[in-house]
Amino acid sequence: MAAFTVLVALAGYVYAQYTSSRDSSPRCVVRAAGGQDEDAPSYTMTPDQAMNAATISAVGTSRGLPERAVTIALATALQESALRNLDYGDRDSLGLFQQRPSKGWGTEAQIQDPVYSAGEFYDHLVKVPGYSRLPLTEAAQRVQRSGFPQAYAKHEPDAALLASALTGRSAAALTCSAPSSGVSGDPAKVRAGLVRAFGADVLPAGRSAGRSAPGAGDTGDAGRELSVPVTATAGSAGRRGKSVDTSARSRHGWELAHWAVAQSTALGIDEVSFAGRVWSAKDAAKGWRTVDGSAATGTDDVRIHTAR
Repeated sequence: MAAFTVLVALAGYVYAQYTSSRDSSPRCVVRAAGGQDEDAPSYTMTPDQAMNAATISAVGTSRGLPERAVTIALATALQESALRNLDYGDRDSLGLFQQRPSKGWGTEAQIQDPVYSAGEFYDHLVKVPGYSRLPLTEAAQRVQRSGFPQAYAKHEPDAALLASALTGRSAAALTCSAPSSGVSGDPAKVRAGLVRAFGADVLPAGRSAGRSAPGAGDTGDAGRELSVPVTATAGSAGRRGKSVDTSARSRHGWELAHWAVAQSTALGIDEVSFAGRVWSAKDAAKGWRTVDGSAATGTDDVRIHTAR
């Protein structure tokens, strides 16, 4: 009996440690209603899942595709891989969308590149006549040819919530808890990530750096900050040099800001600011805070500060 009691106590300790470890792991959350209402619909994911979701969204909007296309792509990836870049699957299926090299989707290495695999999904989706007006499960199935064609529908609410935030329609809707990886940031890697996800137009020449972000303090480390101009929009408007109205600029700014927060663990980003709001890793529990006075930023730039 004494031995049994000890085993029970040990099992309880191990479970408590496991639960504590899980609870303290970094998490990213998307909430409706601008991320302010705790009772609003939400979706919680790991930093890796958030990073993959943000990439899928960025690839779609950089092609000038509508939010509906991004929703379809996210719902498909939620079903196929739970937004994880898998190196296994049914037969030779791989990656976020479980695409098969043997079916002409690309090489194994290409399919496991989220930018490439998302691009392939969109290439096939836009060939579906009237895809944006079809039920989501039908549009996804026309691309995927799955053995479970109705499975995509259950992910539509979560995918729509993610798409609203990641395309920038919902402001300050994505937050992540403080990264635990201790990764040092490198502005060059952030620039490279932005260009890979959004295309070369996202960072016009001569606009790669700026002054310290709000909340960073006068630390003399402005070289660790990236200032991304929001006037260079993703999609056709930016590429064709068309003027961008205030709402479109704000939406693109939040798209970039949410992308940066989603990448914070992988790229060592410790602060992101836009439109008078700031997300900071050290105050991650507070979400997007309002910045008052001269430290507030407008809608011309998203400022991304990297950790030392």
